[in-house]
Amino acid sequence: MTFLAAEHYLPHEAPMVMLENVLDVGKDSACCEVKVSADSLLASFLDQHGQLPVWFAIELMAQTVGVWNGWHAQQEGGEPQLGMLLGGRGMKCSIAAFPAGSLLVIHVSQLLKDDKLACFECTIASRDSQTQVDTQLVQARLNTYQPEAEEAKRLLQGTAT
Repeated sequence: MTFLAAEHYLPHEAPMVMLENVLDVGKDSACCEVKVSADSLLASFLDQHGQLPVWFAIELMAQTVGVWNGWHAQQEGGEPQLGMLLGGRGMKCSIAAFPAGSLLVIHVSQLLKDDKLACFECTIASRDSQTQVDTQLVQARLNTYQPEAEEAKRLLQGTAT
């Protein structure tokens, strides 16, 4: 199956879209990628050494969840909706920054869903361009909330009741 660029499945606009390619979307999972380089979407977030600080991992994983949600919404004739990250658990990082030139592969898999709440198991790996072998760098579980459109509007305007 062929997918559009990640921006087509997210309710974000540049420069906040941090994913380049959608590799796969399934019933309960999604996989995206982005390259850590000065000519990628991550350029404005890189440090002086061209590396991406690891704290961006949570946003990369959350946006991959957003791609999963947006793709499924489009399959049902809808548009990508705003989702909210409630928190992350058990985040383990084997590095302090993603190295310049690395190709990051982000995978999310839904563990449970209950109405508006969901939990995803997430990983970020670096893919070797020659061997195509992935080395896992980050692992976490993300808890998300999918508000109704009107509820999201109230929350963003600061008038939630």
